[in-house]
Amino acid sequence: MTDVTVKELAPADRSAGKRATGKIVFYATVIFMCVVLVLPVIAFFINAFAFRWFYPQLIPDEWSLQAWQRLGLLPPPGQFSIENLFAQWASVPDVVRALGLSLWIGFLVTGVSIVIGMPAARALGMYSFRGKRLIEFIIITPTIVPPIAFSLGLNINFIRWDLALEAAGINLGLSGSVLGVSIVHLVPVMPYVVLTLSGVFANYNADFEAQARTLGAGPFRTFWHVTFPAILPGLFVACLFAFLVSWSQYLLTFLIGQGRVITLPILLFSAAGSGNNAVIAALSLIFIAPAVLILLVSSRYLSGESGAVGGFGRV
Repeated sequence: MTDVTVKELAPADRSAGKRATGKIVFYATVIFMCVVLVLPVIAFFINAFAFRWFYPQLIPDEWSLQAWQRLGLLPPPGQFSIENLFAQWASVPDVVRALGLSLWIGFLVTGVSIVIGMPAARALGMYSFRGKRLIEFIIITPTIVPPIAFSLGLNINFIRWDLALEAAGINLGLSGSVLGVSIVHLVPVMPYVVLTLSGVFANYNADFEAQARTLGAGPFRTFWHVTFPAILPGLFVACLFAFLVSWSQYLLTFLIGQGRVITLPILLFSAAGSGNNAVIAALSLIFIAPAVLILLVSSRYLSGESGAVGGFGRV
């Protein structure tokens, strides 16, 4: 073998070695992340259906539905039937009521945040102007400031506004109401929505809108047939972030709701002090189920080359 041949093969061997090392690191990282994310869920499943599970048992010796029965989701032992199950759910247990309220607040906050955040994101993503960086810093401030700081301030303002409105004969009830909780959820949600959609609009070409208007399309038809399909992947991602951030809020809901707005996180944290691992695990499964379902539905918008993630470097 000549020296020329050895010199030609050496870079190829090094390149193949780097690719093999990269694959090993990649798969090891994926396996590690799967273990970290899946193991807690497996533990929840086992605890939710375990009657007694003590160390050093690998799996419980006894299984039971007592956690689900205590939550009011299943009829008492020995009374299980379809009629009793429907009757149990018709009584609207606290868990079902909290789940419905959490979903309602999450979808409401998501819709309002998209309506408010889209114009701001379009301006930040498509235009350059003086003070743009300052505005971006102000938008992301809620993710930096501790939630208790602005939540206490908002709570005080809500109480003052309620008193002022009551004096004027208007009973709005911002403090301790679903409306007040929904408004305060917008504070941590808006940075994710605006920054995500800013990345989308940074890759958006407004010339297509101009062509549609030239061909006679009105503002609504231009948005529906041109703008909306172009930003749809990023819109899904922004909605996903908005819902998940609102869905997981405990402190803001607790302070502004004043114990009268019982969402699923409030119920879960109150059950955590009971010491009943089975009930805590069952509530945890109910808590993560909608988030996982929504993540699976929108997963195709979170991968690949899409406008949802491609524009962050240009914002």
